[in-house]
Amino acid sequence: MVAQTAVHARRLVGEEFIAAGARGYHYRVLAALQEFGPASQAELGRRCRMDRSDVVVAVTELEGQGFVERAADPADRRRNTVTITRAGTQQLRRLDRTLDKVQDELLAPLSATERQTLVALLGMVVKHHGGAPTS
Repeated sequence: MVAQTAVHARRLVGEEFIAAGARGYHYRVLAALQEFGPASQAELGRRCRMDRSDVVVAVTELEGQGFVERAADPADRRRNTVTITRAGTQQLRRLDRTLDKVQDELLAPLSATERQTLVALLGMVVKHHGGAPTS
């Protein structure tokens, strides 16, 4: 049942992100930059649990859309530092609203109390497996 729900949730998120002109990797990078501040691409890969090549693709796409800026690190010119822009912060807010919409759709059959209980329980599961629940 968990796998079926995860597949359905991933499909809903994917469809909504595509409609917003984004991908999951974009959200992960923007959220990490917003939460932790500017970072090297290698650091983003570790924080987002993304392969280095996927980070490069995501950052290149986000930079092309004006959502991040990439510049050589003054301390180490071989390394790029990535920073979220004002437009990137606005895009992150839009994607957060998209995720709220998807969560509402996914959990529509549950009462408000059931939703709170499920979200709390899922947060416990995520935390147990080394993640940091966001709400």
